[in-house]
Amino acid sequence: MSLQEKPADSPAPAAAAEGTADAPAGGEKKLSKNQLKKLAKGKGKKDKKDKPKWNQPGEGKKKKDDAKSKALTLPKPEFVNTTPKGHKKDLSATPMADAYHPQAVEAAWQDWWEECGFYSCDPNTAEGKSDDEKFVMVIPPPNVTGSLHLGHALTAAVEDTLTRWHRMLGHSTLYVPGTDHAGIATQSVVEKMLMKETKQTRHDLGREEFIKKVWEWKGEYGNRITTQLRRLGSSVDWSRERFTMDEMCSKAVIEAFNRFHEDGLLYRAERLGNWSCALKSAISDIEVDYIELEGRTFLEVKTHKGNANDPKGRYEFGVLTSFAYPIEDSDEKLIVATTRLETMLGDTAVAIHPEDARYTHLHGKHVVHPFNGRKIPIVCDAELVDMAFGTGAVKITPAHDPNDYECGKRHKLEFITVLTPEGAINNNGSQFEGMMRYDARIAVEEALKEKGLYIGKEPNKMRLGLCSRSGDILEPMITPQWYVNCNGMAKRATDAVRNGELKIVPEEHEKTWFQWLDNIRDWCVSRQLWWGHQIPAWFATKKGEEGVSKLDMNNNDRWIVARNEEEAYTKAEKVLGCTRDEIDLERDEDVLDTWFSSGLFPFSVMGWPEQTDDLKAFYPTSLLETGLDILFFWVARMVMMGLQLTDTLPFHTVYLHAMVRDKEGRKMSKSLGNVIDPLEVISGCTLEHLLSKLDGGNLPPKEVARAKKDQAEDFPEGIPECGSDALRFGLLAYTVQGRDVNLDMKRVVGYRLFCNKLWNATKFALQFVSDFQPTANILDELMSSGKMAHRDKFMISRLMACCDTVNTCFQNYKFGDAQAASYAYWMNDLCDVYLELIKPVIKDTSEENKDSRWAAQATLWIALEAGLRILHPMMPFVTEELWQRLPGRGTLGESETESIMLAQFPLCNEAYSNPGSEQSMETTMNVIKACRSLRQQYNIANKVSTHFFVKVASGQPEDSTKSQIDDIKTLGRASVVDVNIDEDSIPKSVGIVVVDETTTVLMDIKGLVDYAAEIKKLQKQLTKNANPLGQLEKKIAAPGYEENVSDDIKAKNLENLNGLKKKAADIEEAIANFKALEELEKN
Repeated sequence: MSLQEKPADSPAPAAAAEGTADAPAGGEKKLSKNQLKKLAKGKGKKDKKDKPKWNQPGEGKKKKDDAKSKALTLPKPEFVNTTPKGHKKDLSATPMADAYHPQAVEAAWQDWWEECGFYSCDPNTAEGKSDDEKFVMVIPPPNVTGSLHLGHALTAAVEDTLTRWHRMLGHSTLYVPGTDHAGIATQSVVEKMLMKETKQTRHDLGREEFIKKVWEWKGEYGNRITTQLRRLGSSVDWSRERFTMDEMCSKAVIEAFNRFHEDGLLYRAERLGNWSCALKSAISDIEVDYIELEGRTFLEVKTHKGNANDPKGRYEFGVLTSFAYPIEDSDEKLIVATTRLETMLGDTAVAIHPEDARYTHLHGKHVVHPFNGRKIPIVCDAELVDMAFGTGAVKITPAHDPNDYECGKRHKLEFITVLTPEGAINNNGSQFEGMMRYDARIAVEEALKEKGLYIGKEPNKMRLGLCSRSGDILEPMITPQWYVNCNGMAKRATDAVRNGELKIVPEEHEKTWFQWLDNIRDWCVSRQLWWGHQIPAWFATKKGEEGVSKLDMNNNDRWIVARNEEEAYTKAEKVLGCTRDEIDLERDEDVLDTWFSSGLFPFSVMGWPEQTDDLKAFYPTSLLETGLDILFFWVARMVMMGLQLTDTLPFHTVYLHAMVRDKEGRKMSKSLGNVIDPLEVISGCTLEHLLSKLDGGNLPPKEVARAKKDQAEDFPEGIPECGSDALRFGLLAYTVQGRDVNLDMKRVVGYRLFCNKLWNATKFALQFVSDFQPTANILDELMSSGKMAHRDKFMISRLMACCDTVNTCFQNYKFGDAQAASYAYWMNDLCDVYLELIKPVIKDTSEENKDSRWAAQATLWIALEAGLRILHPMMPFVTEELWQRLPGRGTLGESETESIMLAQFPLCNEAYSNPGSEQSMETTMNVIKACRSLRQQYNIANKVSTHFFVKVASGQPEDSTKSQIDDIKTLGRASVVDVNIDEDSIPKSVGIVVVDETTTVLMDIKGLVDYAAEIKKLQKQLTKNANPLGQLEKKIAAPGYEENVSDDIKAKNLENLNGLKKKAADIEEAIANFKALEELEKN
C-alpha cells in the first residue's frame, strides 16, 4: 500500500492546555479511536507485529486481502499471440493494458531471445578471458522421463538469475542445458507402456527392438522438460543442448571407462552388494533409503502376490525368529536366531565365541541342515560373536549378509546364493525352490515347526533397506560387477576443499563432504539393465573353447575393455595369442550406472575427450548449482571424475540450495499428491485438477480427505495464473531459509500481485515522462545539473544503495536478500515515496517550475529504467516488456542495447550516494506519517486539508523539515505546515503525535470533529464492554474458584480481565479527552 494507506501507531485524542501539548511521555501506549472501535466489536488488541509491506503475501488487512483475492480470480481477457515466432514483439501497436496479464506479457519474448542468439557465447571471445570475466555453468540434467516440479523450478530460478546477472555484467556467459537418460526410470516407464499397449515384456521384444522403443518414446515425450524450461525463462544455450546418451556424451563415457581401466582403477569382482529384485539389478550404497522398524510390522511387497495369512496380503518384518540346528551325531541342538529366516537355506556355518565355555565341546563339530542334510561347520569367531547376546551362537549366510560375508572370507566358507535375480528361491533351496523370498520365509517357519526345530519369535527393532529407485526391499547378494576404486580420487576431492581450491556454499555442508569422501567405498558402476550406456567390455574366448565361464572371477583376464569392437579384437589377439578369425567376442550386456555419465557432464558437454574450441574456452566451468540432496550422487562424482580425467576441478564453487518441501515440511512426492508442476502456477489450474492429483497418489483415505480440505481452503478457485516472473521471484524469496524450504504456494501466488503493482506503477509513471527525452548520459547530466531537490537526491541515493546490495547479494548467493532489497526499492522508495512526492511537481508545467520538473522526470526515468534492470535477472519477462516501453528507446546511441538482458547491470556509484538526503527524507517521512496518523485518528476526509504544527529539534531535523515542507504538504494533505513557531500561535484544540524525542506533530482540529457524536459512540462501546467485564469479575470472585480452577485457566482469565479493564480505561480516557477538546473549542 502507499504511504497514504499506512497508518502510524496513533495515540488517544489529546487536549492541549496553556499552549503546551499534553503528549504521553512514556509508559503504555494508548489505543487510537479506530482501535477502540475494533475493541468495542470484540476483536481485541492483537500482539504487535511487523508492519505489513504492500501486498506482502499473507499479510495486510482483510478488506485488502479480499480485494487481492478478487483481483487474482477475475476472468482474464482472451489473448492471442500475433507476434510471428522469433520476431520481436511490436509494442507500439499494442497499448499498455490496464492490468498485468502474465500470458500476454510473457508471450513472444523467449522465442525472440533465442532467435537473436542472445543466449549463446562465442568460444573465440571467451577463450583467454580470466575467471572473473566469464561465467559458465551446466544445468543439473533432469531425468528425461519426467517433468519439472517446484524444486527444479527453484534450481532454474537461481541458476538463470546468476546467468542473466553475469551476462548483464558483460561477462562471457554460457549456461548449458541437457537431460539425463535416467536408466532405471526410463526403462521402467517404457516397460509399463509396452505391457499396457501390447501385453509384451522387453524380453518378448529383445534388446535391440526394446532400445528402439525407448528412443521412440524419448523422441515423443522427452521434450516436456525443455518446454517447461522455456516457460520459466531459462536463458540456456539451446544450440548446445545435450542428452547423456547422445553421440558426444556417449563417446566421453566410453573414453572415461577405458581410461579408468588403463589407470588400474576399474576392475571386475564378485562381491556382496545391494540387489533390487524389482529392478533385477545391483544398486549403489547411496541409492539406499532406510526405514526404522520399532518391532513387529506388516508391509506390502509389490513383487509378491500377497500373504494369504494377512487380510491385506502384507508380510511380517521386525521379528527375531529362533530355531535349532541338530548337532551331528548327537541329540544336542544349537539354537540360533535371525530376522530373515529364509536365508537359513544358504547357511554355511554357525559361529560361536572361542572363549564361550558353554560351547567348548562343540569346537570342530558340525550341525546338520534340516532340509538338505548339508553338514555345516561350527566355527570360532571372536570378531563377530557376542557371548552375551542371545544364545551366543550365530548362523552364517556369507552370500546374503554383509557381516557374514566377512566371516565367510575369514574362515574360507562356502558362499551359497539361494535367490534368483527376481527374488525367488533357486535350486539351492530344496523343497522351497520357486517360492518368492517372503513366501519362503513363511513356508520355512512351518517346515521347522513340523520338524520340531522351531523355537519362537519376538519383536525386534531393525533397519530395513529400500531401493530409492523402486521402493523394493533390498537383498544383499553376491554378483559379478564392475567397480571403480575411488580412494585416490576422493582424497583429491577432499584436499581441494580443505585447501580452498573448491568452495562449498553454504560451508556447513563441508563436514558432510568430508565424512562421505573420507570413508568412501569402491563404486559399483554396472547395472543389469538394457537402457543406458552398454559397458564397453567384451569376454574373449577361442572358437570351440569350452569350460571358460565369464562368471568365474579366475577368467577376468578374458574381459577386454576397449573403445570399440575393432579395438577389442586387437587386444584379444594379444591376450589369447591367436588371430582374429579364431576369436569369439561377447559384449557385456550390463550398462553403466546413470551417475557415471552424469559425472562427466561438465566436460562431456564441451566435447571431451576431443580438444574442442568449447572445451578450451569454457572448461573448467565456474559454478555448480544444485540441490543438496545430490551432493554425493552427482557433485562428488563430478569432482572426482573431473580431477582424474582432466586433472582439473570441473568448477571452483558448489552452491547448494535448500530442499523444497510442502508447507507441512513433507518431501514433494507424487505418491503424496503434493507435487506442483511449475506450469500449473505459471498458467494457473483448477481446483478439480489439484484434487484429481491427490486421488491418483498413495495417501491413506484420511490423509487424502485432509489434503483436499487444505487445497480447497488455500485455492477455492484453483491456482490463479501467476506467470513465470511471479513464480521465480517468489521462489527466490525462500532461499533465505536453511536446509529445507517449506513452500506455501499461497505466498508464491502473492507475488503475482507484486507484478501487478510493478505494471501499474510503471504505467502510471509513464504518464509523468511522456514528454521527457532521456539521453545516453542522463544520470551524469542530472547529477551535475544543480537542479535536484532533496527528494531527487534521495531517490538516486536509494537506487545506488539498492545496486550495491543486490550486486553484493548475488556475489554471495544470497538470493532471498537480493529479492527483498529490490522489492523494497520498488515498493517503498519508488512507489510509496518518490512517485507520490513528485505528483505536484510534474503537474506544474509553469516556466518557474521547469528545472524542478525536468529533474523530477529525469530522476523518475533513471529510477524506473535502472530498477527494471535490477529486477531483470529475477523477473525476465515483465522487465523486458516494461523496459521496451520506456520513452527514448532506440534514440540513446550506439551504447543502447536491443534487449534489457544485454544492458549493463546497474552498479553503485558512491559519488551519487547521498546519506544526508536519505536522513532528511527519513525525518520528513516521520513527520508525514504523524500527519496521516492524526488525520486518520480524527476521520478527516481526504478532500479536507489540515493545518499542522511541527515542533522539531534544531539542526538537521529542523533543516530537513523546513526544506521539505512542500513534500510534507503533498503527502500529509496539509493546507499549511508551520515549523517551530511560537507556542502562543498554536491553538488549544489540537491533536498530537509524539514522533520521537526530537519531533512532535500537532494538528488543528477546530471545526473538524463532531465531539458529541464521537462521545456517544464511545459510551455505547463502554456499555457493551461492561457486561463481559462484570461476568468475568463475578466468575473470578465465586467461592472455590482459587481451589478448583487450573492454573492455566486462571492465568487466561486474569489476562482477559486485565484486557477488558484496560479497554474500559482507554474508552473512558478517550471520552474525557473528547469532552476536554469540546470544552476548549467552546471557549
